[in-house]
Amino acid sequence: MIPALLSRPGAFRWYWIGQTVSLFGDQITVVVVPLVAVLYLHATPADMGYLVAAAWLPYLLFALQAGALVDRYGRRRLVMIGADLGRAALLFTVPVAAMLHQLTLVQLYAVIFLNGTLSTFFNVSMATLFVSMVEREDYLSGQSLMAGARAFSFVGGPTVAGFMVQLFSGPIALIADAASFLFSALTLSRIRPVEPPAAERRPGHLTSGIRFIARTPIMRSSLAATATINLFNLAYSALAILYIVRYLHIAPGLLGVILGAGSVGGLLGSFLAGRLGRRFGVGPAYTAGCVLFTAPLVLTPLASGPLVVVAGMLLAAGFGAGLGVMVLDINVGAIFAALVPNTMRARVAGAYTVVNYGVRPIGSVLGGALATAIGVRQTLLIVTIAAVAGVLFLLPSPIPRLRHLPEPAAATR
Repeated sequence: MIPALLSRPGAFRWYWIGQTVSLFGDQITVVVVPLVAVLYLHATPADMGYLVAAAWLPYLLFALQAGALVDRYGRRRLVMIGADLGRAALLFTVPVAAMLHQLTLVQLYAVIFLNGTLSTFFNVSMATLFVSMVEREDYLSGQSLMAGARAFSFVGGPTVAGFMVQLFSGPIALIADAASFLFSALTLSRIRPVEPPAAERRPGHLTSGIRFIARTPIMRSSLAATATINLFNLAYSALAILYIVRYLHIAPGLLGVILGAGSVGGLLGSFLAGRLGRRFGVGPAYTAGCVLFTAPLVLTPLASGPLVVVAGMLLAAGFGAGLGVMVLDINVGAIFAALVPNTMRARVAGAYTVVNYGVRPIGSVLGGALATAIGVRQTLLIVTIAAVAGVLFLLPSPIPRLRHLPEPAAATR
């Protein structure tokens, strides 16, 4: 049965199709880039920390300014198209350099950093474009569909990536993600949603998103929780593939299968998240998602024994985390869509991203440095346990008692 939002002709259907393809390509890159670094460029644990940091550092450096610029000048759809085209061009340079035998870690850092910069502008524009295409009563359904597309990419992308690396080469596999960005740009060019007008420039325009978050308890506690989770989860992400391949001796093809099969939890989570939010309340579902996302990852450093046991533990970690992150993302996405005023969405998204994504390069470098000092497995054990503590910031806030979507808050001047 086709979901109601997708059965209706219009902008959201084209947007969803384009993002489904693009997200699938992104998951190929998530697996391929670390494998290129480990298998082809012989990266160390510290190198892996720097590589992940390069992907997330732009959010710390540019998200606040990007949000202010997008709200000030509007044209969110055109910003997203430009970001897609730029990201495609950047990724194409990697296989070209590899074919010329000139690929280095420095180039990989540069490509990932610039790709992250363009992604910053794409992502702060996306929140406003979403509410321009979806009615308030459909926010949970729309978020579920987008998360379902993301979950589908988690299932298929890593599996395809692992086999592409094993059968061809890592750099060549990045062509798939570059092509997916081109497809996303094409679908965005086909839609014309009515966007909110550009915000009037006033004193404090750049920092108004920060003030909105600071004075809104739901936003403030949510940022503390998700930033804590992201800090330690990125320390985990910087080391996980290296640990699985080098220390647990999992071949790239099997790695792709494990990651892809584990992400079936994401598909289940995208199916259940809206139902859990409606049954128990969006706030309790969001709170539970924070725990479901982080706790299963402790199984990764605990994995040991025969290959079948190790693979089973890694599968359980991916399945549980995939389910949890979808329950988290869908419910918090619907809460924010309802709470944030239209004219401030990009600025609030930018301010939130500065912290929420800005801690990620810190976490990845921390993970690399700590692994160098005390060992990879010990570091993974510490950071996975620490990530679970992020939910503690939600407990004294209104979120655990929030059963329905909140009314829009007043805009900050």
